Amino acid sequence: MDLFDNFFDEIARPINILDEDGLVDYYGTILVENEADDYFHQLMTTIPWKNDQAHIFGKQILTKRKVAWYGEQPFQYTYSNTTKVALPWTKEVLALKVLAERVTGETYNACLLNLYHDGSEGMAWHSDGETDL
Repeated sequence: MDLFDNFFDEIARPINILDEDGLVDYYGTILVENEADDYFHQLMTTIPWKNDQAHIFGKQILTKRKVAWYGEQPFQYTYSNTTKVALPWTKEVLALKVLAERVTGETYNACLLNLYHDGSEGMAWHSDGETDL
């Protein structure tokens, strides 16, 4: 899957790709395809993916997407009345953290991994009250 096919040929500096109300920096290609594929397969087999939970209209539901929360310490993360405790970095997640820090010039102490199985899943709220969970 090429998320940003032909989006930019080469990136000299990050580009904000969000039209308004925020900042989303795109850094271009960071990993070559075989490296990205290797990380993908490693993460798919080594991460203890769990369906996320959300509290909607007074009911606790399981979402289609799966998540895993990692960090330097057992940080707590609460979202939609559900608290997760960060797991210790895996070798692969730590390597990607270091890479992200090198590219962005920032430091990170935690990471929430999201696994979406196909294009029908997402995290959105519709005006009709339905979700894409």
